[in-house]
Amino acid sequence: MFFYVDKFVFLPTIDNNMVERHTNYRESALRLIRDRGIARARDFKAAGIPLVYLKRLADAGDIVRLGRGLYQDAERVGEDAAHNLAEAARLVPNGVVSLVSALRHHELTTQLPHAVWMTIPHKARTPNVQGLRLEIVRATGEVLTSGVEHVRVEGVDVPIYGVAKTIADCFKHRRHVGEDVAIEALRDALRQRKTTASELMKYATINRVVERIEPYIKAMQ
Repeated sequence: MFFYVDKFVFLPTIDNNMVERHTNYRESALRLIRDRGIARARDFKAAGIPLVYLKRLADAGDIVRLGRGLYQDAERVGEDAAHNLAEAARLVPNGVVSLVSALRHHELTTQLPHAVWMTIPHKARTPNVQGLRLEIVRATGEVLTSGVEHVRVEGVDVPIYGVAKTIADCFKHRRHVGEDVAIEALRDALRQRKTTASELMKYATINRVVERIEPYIKAMQ
């Protein structure tokens, strides 16, 4: 009977240690990235923080994944990202914010684009912009003009593709943005009810990616 009681008492202690360890890792990771603003995965590893916590913090919105192995303090991201969209709209009046930049605006990715992604007419001159990094893709016809929405940022009218069109574009340009990014955005958009299967199929048809996207939609419904 003594051993049963002793074992029973000991179990919560293990659980408490695990909770405390989790809290300490989280606080240490947040303190590190707030001190540096931008940190690499190896910085967390050197500080004794398991890398699994980076995904948890990114999923929780506490940090932002800029790219592979590179993370930024989420509190320093929002204003700069919005300002960049406004600046891009001013500098490229014939462009539409698209792909990863649009996903970020729609809160469908934890990645922070290293540049503003824009779609411009196929024959348009490549923008010569100083001080702002752009990633340019080109399109014509409905692929260019369909699904465009407008948001106001810093008083600027910013054309940006809606959720369903953005996801279809990501599948179309999966070699540039990564198919894993497109699939994650599709899953999150359906789960959060930010779009519907019919809307997705509409733009998948326009982008000619029905065969690529339809199996994922069926699997997620």
